[in-house]
Amino acid sequence: MDDDFGQSLTPPVSPFMPEDVCEPAARPPCFTCAYEPGREDTHMLPSDGYVSRGALKRLLLKLDPSPADFEVDTVDIFGFPWVTETALVEYTKLLFGLFRQKVFRLETLVQSSSHDFSQASGLHYEAEELRQQCVLFLTYIKVFIHRFLEVPLPVDEGFVHPYCELEAQLPSALVEELFGITLLIGRLKDLPANVQSALTIHHQGRLFPPSWHLLHLHLDIHWCVLEILHLLGQRMMGQVVYAHQFVDLTGETLTNVSLFEDHLNNLLCDLIIVAMNKYSKVRPTETLTSSHYYCACTKELWIILIHLLEHRSKTQHTQSFWGYVNALLQVVLKGVLPGDRDPGLPANCKDPLGFTWWLITHLAQLGMYNRNGTLQNEKQLEDNWSFVLELLKSSCDMKVAVPEEQMRMLVHCCLSLNLMWGSNVSAVNTLWEYYSKNLNGLFSVPWLGVSGLGSISPTPLTLLEQAKTCCSPEPMTSASHAQLYRSANSFLIFLRMLALHLSQESAPGAPWRQIKGRIYSKFHARRMAELSESGLHNFLLLFLVLARCGDLEDAAGRACDLLSLLVPRSVPPTLCALQWRGQLALLLLFGGHGLDLAPLASKLSSAFTDAAREFYLKTTEPARRTALWHPLSAYLEGTAELWQTSATLCQSEESLLGEGFGLLLPACRTAELNTALSFLQTALTQLRELVGWMGSGSASSSAQALCVRAWFRCVLQQHLHKSSDNSRAGKVLDEQLAELTRLVLRLPEIDSLLQRANLQSTASKLEPKPALALFIKSVGRVYSTLQLLAERSSLVCKALEYVGDVLKFIKPYLLNRSSDGLQLTYWTLGCVVKHWSPLLATTKAQSLLLRIVDVLLLPHSLLQQDKASPTQVLSALRDTLPLYLQGLSVAASVSQTQGVYLRQQLRNVIAQYMSRFLPATPTTGAVANHPVLLAGCEATPTPRGAVLRRTILQVLRDHFLQFKGHAPPHRLAAVLSFLLELLRRNNDTDPDLLTITLPPTLRCLMLVNEPQVKRLSADCLQLIVERCLSAARDQPCEQIITVLRTFVEENEALYELQVYSVLETVAILSPSTVSSLIPVLSLSLRNTEQKRGLGRNISLRNAYKSLLGLLGEAGQAELVSLEED
Repeated sequence: MDDDFGQSLTPPVSPFMPEDVCEPAARPPCFTCAYEPGREDTHMLPSDGYVSRGALKRLLLKLDPSPADFEVDTVDIFGFPWVTETALVEYTKLLFGLFRQKVFRLETLVQSSSHDFSQASGLHYEAEELRQQCVLFLTYIKVFIHRFLEVPLPVDEGFVHPYCELEAQLPSALVEELFGITLLIGRLKDLPANVQSALTIHHQGRLFPPSWHLLHLHLDIHWCVLEILHLLGQRMMGQVVYAHQFVDLTGETLTNVSLFEDHLNNLLCDLIIVAMNKYSKVRPTETLTSSHYYCACTKELWIILIHLLEHRSKTQHTQSFWGYVNALLQVVLKGVLPGDRDPGLPANCKDPLGFTWWLITHLAQLGMYNRNGTLQNEKQLEDNWSFVLELLKSSCDMKVAVPEEQMRMLVHCCLSLNLMWGSNVSAVNTLWEYYSKNLNGLFSVPWLGVSGLGSISPTPLTLLEQAKTCCSPEPMTSASHAQLYRSANSFLIFLRMLALHLSQESAPGAPWRQIKGRIYSKFHARRMAELSESGLHNFLLLFLVLARCGDLEDAAGRACDLLSLLVPRSVPPTLCALQWRGQLALLLLFGGHGLDLAPLASKLSSAFTDAAREFYLKTTEPARRTALWHPLSAYLEGTAELWQTSATLCQSEESLLGEGFGLLLPACRTAELNTALSFLQTALTQLRELVGWMGSGSASSSAQALCVRAWFRCVLQQHLHKSSDNSRAGKVLDEQLAELTRLVLRLPEIDSLLQRANLQSTASKLEPKPALALFIKSVGRVYSTLQLLAERSSLVCKALEYVGDVLKFIKPYLLNRSSDGLQLTYWTLGCVVKHWSPLLATTKAQSLLLRIVDVLLLPHSLLQQDKASPTQVLSALRDTLPLYLQGLSVAASVSQTQGVYLRQQLRNVIAQYMSRFLPATPTTGAVANHPVLLAGCEATPTPRGAVLRRTILQVLRDHFLQFKGHAPPHRLAAVLSFLLELLRRNNDTDPDLLTITLPPTLRCLMLVNEPQVKRLSADCLQLIVERCLSAARDQPCEQIITVLRTFVEENEALYELQVYSVLETVAILSPSTVSSLIPVLSLSLRNTEQKRGLGRNISLRNAYKSLLGLLGEAGQAELVSLEED
């Protein structure tokens, strides 16, 4: 390369040309992985990269590569001025020689750099400057080709201008020079270890070592070579450009096309090698969370390669992106075939099959980014199913035992591809062929322990819930999808794929017809007899998914027909129990769809009766009776679940009873009778027959507690079976419940509680709902009077007995969304939380409190942003939320074990419903009646109320009054209106509480000019200052002074004038408070003037003087001091 430096490096522009004619060097886009706050969370690409700066979009749209640059006659490149329109033609070798010189200089910096931190800054800026010069030159080449390069035309023999000759040679010269650059920088895989390590070091600061700059320059060069060759091919309108002095590495004549192909394949190969190195450290559980790139710049390089190659494939009919990648992955899987060129991929890849799945999945994820760098829900890159299907077939080869560890990973990847590319029936069929032969497998990964294993003995409801989870695959970007490897085995992940296929909206019914025959044909009498316990569990889940996502009656009918092939006496009891649970789960599914249960239920009831009859016979051996109890008890528990979740009991649920129960009850022993009676209690409660039985209640403590629990449940569930009209049956139910209430209030235990709490009732007149409130209050009041630990502990246990599994009682309301039922539910448990808060904060009872919060206040369905919340639930919450907030606040204050968690949950609840019930604009009624506001208001301040208000104010400060940069929070006027109402309605005088929201209030005054916000902010400020001054007896309030001092220090550098304006507002309210800040303000003013170095800042001083004029003698004295400066 000596020829490159043989010319003089003297600039080609005459020396008298003024410097300001040259265009200042703009910072072109480049690869960077410098830290940017929040970028990872939003999946955004680097702001200085080729995508975010629009370079990729301009390339694909054939627009000017850098429209705002190189617009003047000369341009400064490598420190010299050049004529913009001719420099590349006239000084091709000289410019590329200077380019190589800068690259060599940067390499020298890398070799000579040390770990001396004192040199870090100098090295960084020198290396950055060298890199920017090189990238600027490459950008200039792209601009020159787009704007100035003319396609060579045939010329007549004779005189040709020398410039025209040079211009005609430029395309060939560029190909030669670009080839020389590729030889100069070499391959990414061959970079020294200290340079490659820059990929794995994520710097949080702004100073980078020279190796970091050299590595990213290499990435810039690799991409720019491809970009320039693409632009050159476009400009030449498809003509092949031949190099005059070089041949490529295969001995063929070098052209722009061959150079593009060779360089592209080398770059893709090197990126795959980088991914291999990353994969060697990836655990199977991290398959989707650990990407194939180390930093954001290599991620961006993959994305722009995807878009460029897809664009070329569509416009120039070249290979697609997947075509290039698949060819290299075939080498990873099978090695280099004889006669093929060796791309340089290592032969010792860890798990080639797993690596290929992993890489394709992550590349598909990058294919979801559009040309603007935004992650889309729809694919931007065509699918690669043809390659993946072949990969899947080789992965599921039945000749080789595939370990669950590997199977789970590949099915997880396959599900991810389905979510991105759309379902593929061939992939589903291939996997079903595998699982149909391995249905008895446990599908466990030993080193994961019990993680990923489904329960073999679930209840019908949990079995159905497990199937429902499979029917609702989470989005690709969700944390739950990424953690599927841990939470689900490979068969459960396959069921998600199956559900996804059956749920396609584009062709309703077609996916079901495609798949059902393949699945049904695998089951027959012999296959059913071969099923183990885990195999039957998998069979049930499969058909529950088919029933839920396909044809419910078809799939459920086929499942029951197949289960009937199991010969009862030859089936082990555990399998029989599981079989019945599965059939009950199908009945639950039928019930959820409003279908009649009788056809399926009668068959199941008949089998139960046969088993109960055998259990009843005295000739049955004890061992056999013990074995029979397992499926019988499972049937009782499952039937109870079905009855409890039924909203109307009008779908032939009674057909599950049959004569089996009449045979079972007399045959039960003590331990077995408890289960049978528990079911009977459930059935009687549902049918409201329990009310008549309550008349003969026992006087013993346990019997009384049982009676109270049954009454509590009856009151709660009174709306379950009432019709909307005033029917005779409804009136009878009301009369029975009123009588039951009268009886319960007369129980000795309850009467004693009411007397000790000084809450006497007229039992003959009290309605059920007021009686329930009276009972709840009495328990809470008595607990607060107890002093002995033993007495308090005893009442806690008794209270828990009274309410029982209350969340189970209310579940039907949560399912059927009965308006009256939800109102009663939320009101009742709101009373429990408020009046029992110290009791619920104890170790024994706190689990109930936490479950109430999770189920009623923060349920998953309410927290999903993309789904509309049920209006009935929100209505009930709006009316009762103050009860919960007041109770939770007390519980969080007194809890000795869960105080921190309860406080956090209280904050979460306040934040959730503060937002939900807050209007977009401050309407009087909506703000004044906001449930969070009502919870925090009291006529006379109390310590308990102050604690809750402190929490509310903290939530307001942290969640609703936070500025994002200069942007104000959403619904700011409504939030300030809420804050003003909260301050007005309570006569708090604690400065620590009052000043919680003072900092954001000051910021609102400073940054927001909207009149309504300005007024509300000023009103809040006035109220806070006046209350604090009143508490301090009109003396300066230290808390306010501290806030103001911090406010000044944080904003003095950017908003000096606005700061003074805000302080003037405060000074009008309390001059003495602002006067204490005079030393800080004066010092800040002088420091600001000194930093700017322009002498006295007149406008700033005038604003400060205006403020001082409001501060009395102290202000006047400081004015004199300012004049003496």
